[in-house]
Amino acid sequence: MKKKIRNWSQYNRALVQRGNINIWLSESAISKWQNTEKHGGRGRSNYYSDLAIETCLTLRAVFHLPLRALEGFVNSLLTTMDTSLQSPGYSCLCKRSKTLDVQYRKSAGKGFIDIVVDSTGLKVYGNGEWHTRKHRATKRRTWRKLHLAVDATSHDIVGAELSMVNVSDGEALADLIRPLRRNSDRVTGDGAYDTRSCYEEVAAKGAIMRVPPRENAQYWEEGHPRNNAIFMMHQIGLTQWKMNSGYHLRSLAETAMYRFKQLMGDKLKSRQFNSQHTETMIKVKAINKMNGLGIGVFQGSCRLSC
Repeated sequence: MKKKIRNWSQYNRALVQRGNINIWLSESAISKWQNTEKHGGRGRSNYYSDLAIETCLTLRAVFHLPLRALEGFVNSLLTTMDTSLQSPGYSCLCKRSKTLDVQYRKSAGKGFIDIVVDSTGLKVYGNGEWHTRKHRATKRRTWRKLHLAVDATSHDIVGAELSMVNVSDGEALADLIRPLRRNSDRVTGDGAYDTRSCYEEVAAKGAIMRVPPRENAQYWEEGHPRNNAIFMMHQIGLTQWKMNSGYHLRSLAETAMYRFKQLMGDKLKSRQFNSQHTETMIKVKAINKMNGLGIGVFQGSCRLSC
């Protein structure tokens, strides 16, 4: 039996508001459309502000537009709003996306938060899934790896990093949790984070690591927090340990990745890595804004709809 959404009325209004263009093109964005700051070096300063570039690229991510169509779309919006402004050209958007700094984190609140971490793949180019399944073609399929840290209470993405596929989950954990300005209570992840460096990073944040030990795991030095998990796993089994420790909260990270791919797609449009990083962070920021409008809460469950 499917679980019912407890806040359907609020969630339904949030789904409608996601398509409201006024959310993305506010009066504040219009007033700061043109750049008024001087860089102090040689040459002319940028004509369009970073806010204008970010606004356009956000529209691109939400409505899945190529750059040329995005230029026409933004111009039509500005004309409809009866302004004398113009959209940045598609070549300008392409160049500025390489250096744009996107602040996707919301203002830090009070109290401790539980963080769940995981990673997923985003395709850059290559044959589609049907072509691969039919012809078993695996050449020229390039991916990037998206690492996410999700607040288990608000379901906002508090940490995000894009890397090459050869970067392990454990190596990216430091980039996810170090910049956080909030106190963390627990950090939950799968067995890929069962490394000494990950335990050290979490301990430096004053949090507790909730990671299942690997198969045939051995005790580390006396007093290490990982030893407690190994002891309990030997006493009650791994399955029961996961239930008692609350490890299954980690599924919220998978839910966040599902929401990301359903709303923003599982493929990157940009070809250069710096532009891909900007594109990903803008999508993360858009997801957090959509969460602020409201998300569905299922009855008797912490899993959320997209």
